[in-house]
This record gives sequence, structure tokens and C-alpha cells, in this order.
Amino acid sequence: MDQRTDGPAGDARDDLAHELDHLRQVCARVAANVGRVIEGKPEVVRIALVALLAEGHLLLEDVPGVGKTMLSKSLARSIDATVRRIQFTPDLLPSDITGVSVFNQQTREFEFRPGGIFANIVVGDEINRASPKTQSALLECMEERQVSVDGTTYRLETPFIVIATQNPVEMEGTYALPEAQRDRFLARVSIGYPVARAEVAMLANHAGGSDPLDGLTAVTDATEVRTLIGTVRRVHVSPAVQQYAVAIVGGTRTSPDLLLGASPRATLHLVRAAKAAAALDGRSYVLPDDVAGLVRTVLSHRLLPTVEASLRGRDPEAVLEEIAAQTPVPAGAHRA
Repeated sequence: MDQRTDGPAGDARDDLAHELDHLRQVCARVAANVGRVIEGKPEVVRIALVALLAEGHLLLEDVPGVGKTMLSKSLARSIDATVRRIQFTPDLLPSDITGVSVFNQQTREFEFRPGGIFANIVVGDEINRASPKTQSALLECMEERQVSVDGTTYRLETPFIVIATQNPVEMEGTYALPEAQRDRFLARVSIGYPVARAEVAMLANHAGGSDPLDGLTAVTDATEVRTLIGTVRRVHVSPAVQQYAVAIVGGTRTSPDLLLGASPRATLHLVRAAKAAAALDGRSYVLPDDVAGLVRTVLSHRLLPTVEASLRGRDPEAVLEEIAAQTPVPAGAHRA
């Protein structure tokens, strides 16, 4: 005898449970595919998947040669979707990104030629080598998922994610990203140097001079990713967890060590990322731990320390750790 008496609500929960199982299976295949190229960095790959499922953008910041571009390209190759790569250089123009209207001599009319931003996955390599003027061409694209050229607005297809790499700002020939652009990236992550075992494996895989990307094939497609994003949207966030996220972000605005705190957009990104993280764990609801575990990744690149804090060696990550430790964790914040 069927003991379930929840009716439509119970059916909806069962449907969501099946969708979450499917999401975990698909993401496990993508993670395994990327792991064939980027070895020993499962947490970095997980953050990339969180950004994709949360409809955000990912900033990879680290020194040259640690695999930033390889990570972004391997994720792009794992999904059967449109992919464009933009190499940011000092002479790159905004129109190279957004597109340009060109006069057609035959039709005697202007025709729009799309730029590199028109793709499901846009790999922006060394984004901070372009001028601030060119960097600003991404602002509308990343936030509103559209491009405006000569008074006409063109919508970008979904899913849409910008995976940008950048070198530390202290390196030669780089421009610091403006605050408005940093705020549009859902997460920032550093790959770091590989452990010795992973570096030895890399040498073995590259010994023949072959490119490991050549062996990657897509394990999902854009249509399925859109379905997975819809599943993540259904993950429940209780009012207590929402207030917890707001309290942490609010703490950055009142900290004496920070000149610029996190924006309301940052709060939204933090909650969206927590929903994606919960879905990857197979849960239909967000726990406070999901939020706390993403605070550093989602918020640190948006903050500006005061001069005094910098002189004392207080970086944004240390300030965030202190704020998170002082923020009361809600009890019993589980299912709806």
C-alpha cells in the first residue's frame, strides 16, 4: 500500500529528487572530463560547475602556467555548445567583443556582425591585459545578457558564462579590473601549483607532445545545461539562511578594515552559488554551511581593504573569515 499522502506536493518533491540525481550524474561526467586535463584540483572544478549552474561568471586569477586557460577550455569542450575564445590584448577594441555594424555595398544597408561575446561559453584569456575601455564592453553582456550596438539590442543565448583568466595585477602589462566588472563575476578562484604527484602525471601525459584537450569530447550539451539550471532554481532557501547571507555581506559594509564592502549583487550571487552547491550535493535545500563555504570565493574579489588594513597585512580573505566567524549561524534552517 502506498503510504505517501502528500499529493501534488509530494509528487513535486519526488520530481525534484529525480532531477537532482540527474544533475549530479551529469556534473560528475563533466568533472571527470575536466579532471583528465586538470589533475588534482577537484575543488576548483567544482567551483567552475557552481558558477555554470548558478548562471554566473568565473574569474580565474593566478600566475602564468598553472592551467587557467586549460581549465576554461576543457570545461568548454565538455559541453556541446557554442564556444568563443577572446585573447585580450592592449590593442583589442570594444567592437571586437560586442560586434560592429558594417555597411553592405550590395544591399545598401548596415549589417550587424556579432563579436566574440556571442556564444554560450566565452573564454576570455588574460582579461586584464586589455585597456579599461575594452574591459567595459563586457559590463552589459555579463549582467544583462545582451549587447547594444547602434541603438539595437541583441539578446545573448542561454546558457551564457564568461570564464576569464587574469594574471596578478603586479605583473607587467596588466590593468586592474574596475570594481564594477569584478562585481559581475560570481566567483574568483586560484588554481595554484599542482602537488608533486599531479605534476609528475602531467609530465607523463604531455611527454609525447600531444595536447590532452584533443582527446576530450562533449559529455552534455547546452539544452541539458539549461535544464540543470532550471533544477537549481527550484532549490529552497529558507528565510533564516537568506538572513544569514545578508548578515555576512552586511558585515563587509561596516568593517573598519574595508574601504568598499560587498554589493547587493554579491548577496544574490552568494545565495545562487549556495543553491548550486546544495544541488551538487543532492540536496533540495540550502544549509548555512553551503553559504559559509562559498563566502571567500564569492565575496573576496569585490572588497577593497583600507590602506591601514593593508599595511597591517589584513587582506580581504582574513577580514571575511573574521566576519563569518562572528556571524551567528541559524539553527534548524532546513527544508521548507
